[in-house]
Amino acid sequence: MKQWKLAALAACAALAIALIAWSQSRPSGTLAPAVEIVAVYPHDPNAFTQGLVVHDGKLLEGTGQYGRSSLRRVDIASGSVERLQPLNSAYFGEGITVLGDRVYQLTWKSHTGFVYDVDTFALERTFKFEGEGWGLTTDGSLLIQSDGTATLRFIDPATFDVVRSVTVRDGGVAVGRLNELEYIDGEIWSNVWYDDRIARIDPGSGALVGWIDLSSLYPASERGSEDVLNGIAYDPASKRLFVTGKDWPKLFEIEVRR
Repeated sequence: MKQWKLAALAACAALAIALIAWSQSRPSGTLAPAVEIVAVYPHDPNAFTQGLVVHDGKLLEGTGQYGRSSLRRVDIASGSVERLQPLNSAYFGEGITVLGDRVYQLTWKSHTGFVYDVDTFALERTFKFEGEGWGLTTDGSLLIQSDGTATLRFIDPATFDVVRSVTVRDGGVAVGRLNELEYIDGEIWSNVWYDDRIARIDPGSGALVGWIDLSSLYPASERGSEDVLNGIAYDPASKRLFVTGKDWPKLFEIEVRR
């Protein structure tokens, strides 16, 4: 009996030491901040959201699926589509961003991107890129692209050459399946495919700054298996932040207390 008690005490001590070591090694920036829902707006439940951005008070959205992909301008309050540019059925639309007076849109496996006039959606040119196209954003100078891995590429918008790349890590662990992107106050925010959290990323090092847990917005029990969180749009003029997901019937305006 005495030996059993000593063994139990030793096991408890080992567990305590392990928990202390884990807490000390855990990245300090990964605690989720508080999230408040500011407002809820209608969203097209047939929009397979791949890219989201606010421009001049309107929502620009890139949608996916073969035969359903598009670029669209949406009124935030009503959810009504004001302008729609469908993609050829050969393309599966992916992430979008606005830089200057142009919209840039990726496709999934076609290694092809499109550049449109931001007001008219007139196609100005196409471009080629390596690997798959997932998410797209900009820091105001370069395009920033995800490809479904833990790597983010920084791309010259004039030549479409890769200037540099970073690997996103949470501590020493690579964060894969990076999807839709948004550049917010000097950070890259990224959806992670099949994860209801948003990753906040240091664009210089790729280090994870923290996680934002949005699992309570639209419970998984109420949506299909592919209806995942995907879509982050920030308006720096009004400081408004919007999120949605693939085929979600709602667009959420949220406030994140960092």
